[in-house]
Amino acid sequence: MHLTLRQAVAAATSAACIALAGGAQAAADPLHNAVISASYNGDAAGMLGLDHGFNAEPGSNVSGLDPNNPGAEFLSADYLLAFDFAPDGSLTIYNNGPIDGGSHSARFDFGATLAASIAGFSVIDSGATSGTPVLTIIDSHTIAIDLAAVNWNGDFNPLRTAITLQAAPVPEPAAAWTLLAGLAGMGALVRRRKPQR
Repeated sequence: MHLTLRQAVAAATSAACIALAGGAQAAADPLHNAVISASYNGDAAGMLGLDHGFNAEPGSNVSGLDPNNPGAEFLSADYLLAFDFAPDGSLTIYNNGPIDGGSHSARFDFGATLAASIAGFSVIDSGATSGTPVLTIIDSHTIAIDLAAVNWNGDFNPLRTAITLQAAPVPEPAAAWTLLAGLAGMGALVRRRKPQR
């Protein structure tokens, strides 16, 4: 198959646009299509997932991100806490009633469903809550949150956190121009070698 210079440049431009569009999607929606395994107080059975209708059954602690559902992806099995993930990387935690003292911790494992490694996990809006949640990045795809020190100060108060991923490397502009120049050179070489009629 012989490409003309114009075809080679068009192909390179299309490939660059596709790559840029893919990068923009990953940056805008870090949790896009995430599948999450959760546990509550160290127990997988302690978390009930939306994909299972919040029923206590085997595998109920696994749920996919549902951006079209305004509800939470997970409820703690004691129904005290709800955990709602959004494609933009936010995790909002609600208390469904008065929270007693004691252990209230959750762990979320995204497995291989993230586009990049987890780089950050932080509180972005504590709302009416007080106290300090302990946020931990366990590894490149797992986070944990300890809510024992949080005072909810009422029912259904949201605590918003954000998960950020490592940025994808951005190609240097010179590299793109070098690639285009190389493709143009190949196109010219192919044209020169084409037999004349």
